Amino acid sequence: MRNSLFRKKSIDGILKDAAEGLNDGHGGGGLKKILGVRDLTYMGIAAVVGAGIFSTIGGAAYHGGPGISLLFVITAITCGFSALCYAEFASRVPIAGSAYTYSYVTFGELIAWIIGWALILEYAIGNIVVAISWSGYFNNLLVHIFHIHLPDWMLIDGTTAFNAFTEASAAIAKGGITDAATLKSYQFAIQAWNNAPVMGSTHIFFNLPAFIIVALITWLAYIGIKESKQTTNYMVIFKIAVIIFVIIAGAFFVDVNNWSPFMPNKFEGVLQGVSAVFYAYIGFDAISTTAEECRNPQRDMPRAMIYSLLICTGLYILIALVLTGIENYSSFKGVNDPLAFVFAKRAPWIEKIISVSAVIATTSVLLVFQLGQPRIWMSMSRDGLLPKRFQKVHPRFQTPSFATIVTGILVAVPSLFLQSGLVTDLTSIGTLFAFVLVSGGVLLLPPKTKEPGKFHLPYINGQIVIPVLVGLFIYGFKERTQWAFSHIGDAFAGVKDASGNIALDHQEVLFLLFLIIAVIMAVLTAVRKFSLIPILGVLSCLYLMIEIPSQSWYMFLIWMVLGLLIYFLYGHRNSKLHKTTVNI
Repeated sequence: MRNSLFRKKSIDGILKDAAEGLNDGHGGGGLKKILGVRDLTYMGIAAVVGAGIFSTIGGAAYHGGPGISLLFVITAITCGFSALCYAEFASRVPIAGSAYTYSYVTFGELIAWIIGWALILEYAIGNIVVAISWSGYFNNLLVHIFHIHLPDWMLIDGTTAFNAFTEASAAIAKGGITDAATLKSYQFAIQAWNNAPVMGSTHIFFNLPAFIIVALITWLAYIGIKESKQTTNYMVIFKIAVIIFVIIAGAFFVDVNNWSPFMPNKFEGVLQGVSAVFYAYIGFDAISTTAEECRNPQRDMPRAMIYSLLICTGLYILIALVLTGIENYSSFKGVNDPLAFVFAKRAPWIEKIISVSAVIATTSVLLVFQLGQPRIWMSMSRDGLLPKRFQKVHPRFQTPSFATIVTGILVAVPSLFLQSGLVTDLTSIGTLFAFVLVSGGVLLLPPKTKEPGKFHLPYINGQIVIPVLVGLFIYGFKERTQWAFSHIGDAFAGVKDASGNIALDHQEVLFLLFLIIAVIMAVLTAVRKFSLIPILGVLSCLYLMIEIPSQSWYMFLIWMVLGLLIYFLYGHRNSKLHKTTVNI
């Protein structure tokens, strides 16, 4: 049982299949190879520059002030370690499947299933949030540019509408509202609720634009990678041009006094934006899901990952400095469209350009993720972990047709009814988890000889550096560490402080767990002389994970338990490797 659970796929076998013309590396027919390094770079930028730069950066700026520019640097370095490890895998295992396939050849089947299940959070579920964000941007575009007003009940989920109605009704009944804008928003919420169609005693609300855009993107992903590639490239060129224009135009409105204090809430405030900032970065790994459609994946995929990450990091840092230079950080509280917000009074015509760009940017994100998820499911199906229909390739379009349709349904239907921002943190956990396993997996790869034209992860001995860095980290967080250790039982015993809060929440338990893992990794690195870059990738991603609110961890664990049930009820029994083990 244990051997079959952790049995690994052979890299030599994968490469042998590919050399014999079985391009998917799974012993089946391959997809159309048309992607080059430019296409892959555009795809990476398309996945990264989206809702994060147009939306979540506002909340991060409110907590961290101008200092969030440092957070973008930290997050980019963290992603950079993982990107280099992804690049190493891409040069070794040039097939579809991303972190799922990479884990299969290093950790074995069970871990591969877990990471494949976690990637559903990043791709399918995360796209629900992007679709809902797209709907908001699209509605703003209709109202402010075309003066078209869709019915309110077609633009929002029922839970959000009910909560707004309840809050507005209570506030108006209480009276004493002096702010005209606040009163107007309350009246709007009540009017929207009352004007919605009613079925029985239920008020009908749904997000129709979100559903429609997912349906259209799914159709585009279904009909071919060539069409998707061309559409992505055009959208990326446009939105990069707009962002560069916004940076240049915004520079004329910058007041350097707004950059002081640089970290108004100290570094703790900057770290509050970890989830939002990291959410702006997820997606560069989506490039690896298209390996099967690359003309030269072993050369082009590593380059595209690194190029896209560097370009996006530079843009993010400049945007963060411009935003916090135009407006004081305190002005971004509750602002969901920070780029449009800073230009609304200064240059309204720029705000309209941003509205168009936001729609296009989030459309490109949707497209890349809708391309990525079906290819992961296709790979899992080829290994027997999902039903065979998921590996079906359309004879004309040469796309994973059934998996693409299922992905579209799983994103489109929930986007009609779910609340916006529901799974941002959950998506970040799933992505970071993939990064940790890919970075750690590199340590388990066999040695290889250098070949010209292929990426090679440089070996840097971490024997001294890692223990020193872990020691410095423990020293820098000694007060937090001492306090957490002295109150370690409080979180589970329910002990409360003077304010009525649990004296030690589960967030600090995660912190202590990270310290234990970091010390173990430092000792192993000192003894076994592990390579520096993969270890830094593991530790930095783990740290970002433990800074995500513990409530999201509870949901993540529930998701993992559900995934393991599916695996043991279906995947393990039907796995090709398991059947091979049993037959032997």
